[in-house]
Amino acid sequence: MEQKIPLNIDGRNVDAEAGQTILEVARGQGIYIPTLCHYSGTTNVGACRVCVVEVEKAKSLVASCCMPVSPGMVIKTDSPRVQTARKLIVELLWASGDHNCLTCEQNGACELQDLVYRLGIEKPRFTIDPPGYEIERTNTMIQRDLNKCILCGRCIRVCNEIQVNEVLDFSGRGSHAKVGPAFGADYIDSECYFCGECVDACPVGAITFKQARFAGRPWEIKKVKTTCAYCGVGCQMDLNVHGNRIVKVTGNRSYEQPNGGSLCIKGRFGLDFISHPDRLTTPFIRKEKSGELVPSTWEEAYGFISERLSAIHQKTGPDSIAGLSSARCTNEENYLFQKFMRAVIGTNNVDHCARL
Repeated sequence: MEQKIPLNIDGRNVDAEAGQTILEVARGQGIYIPTLCHYSGTTNVGACRVCVVEVEKAKSLVASCCMPVSPGMVIKTDSPRVQTARKLIVELLWASGDHNCLTCEQNGACELQDLVYRLGIEKPRFTIDPPGYEIERTNTMIQRDLNKCILCGRCIRVCNEIQVNEVLDFSGRGSHAKVGPAFGADYIDSECYFCGECVDACPVGAITFKQARFAGRPWEIKKVKTTCAYCGVGCQMDLNVHGNRIVKVTGNRSYEQPNGGSLCIKGRFGLDFISHPDRLTTPFIRKEKSGELVPSTWEEAYGFISERLSAIHQKTGPDSIAGLSSARCTNEENYLFQKFMRAVIGTNNVDHCARL
């Protein structure tokens, strides 16, 4: 039986588990501590210092996301000293970038914006001095605006520790520090797999979905949980829908299995076909004499398929028929398909597009 660690947090006596951080204990007790760099499932780095708290007898404020609890700790999460420090940090972050919420795609879903409002900061006491980076629009999926980057490192850690692509890292020093692929390359010229994990992890508008640009504000979007249709794994994801149109696809880390919120390039960005004008919405049957494709009903199409397969089966036997299944069907659908080919048609001529 694990020994509990007694401590006091905001005047409340609680028992913590060994190895827990102050942040974990506070959240377990429903106590709000703001964070920007913290991202569960990755290394705690304490880079942004927004989560600082006051610990009795400590020489300075400590980062709650990195500080493990110890017996007898007395912690204040919202003292005047803590509030002053948080305001200063947020003001510095605001002043060091181009955080124009009017045109920012993250307006309404930006963690820095939420902190500014929560802390009641009218404007930073420092001169706003954006670094002047050119916005990266070289690919069709991800837009990067490093003028909004707060150097929290969340994109780096999800790339290296969750997706293990190891494409992103810090470069430069001080005010010249920035995040990106090696040698300052943009995404399109790097080894990036375009899984989009960095987009989901970014707390501000530095990395955004290019496909969703001007397609709907966060408060206008309805999220619909669904299963990705691109392969048989069954990854869970959220469709972000606005005006009966899918604007973007995001991961949801509360869906533990099977993907834990992570998605591949196809699942996250392969959505153009849904509203594409060339998409077929009804079956077509080719007329034998003219070769023309004409629209039909599903009943007509199924009848045509059944009739032709039966005729071929009777004339030349079951092994003159072959079936090709799809990785975009569910495992259950693929099982039924091969069962149909083997048990009903009577052939083992079954293959699958994932093998090709």
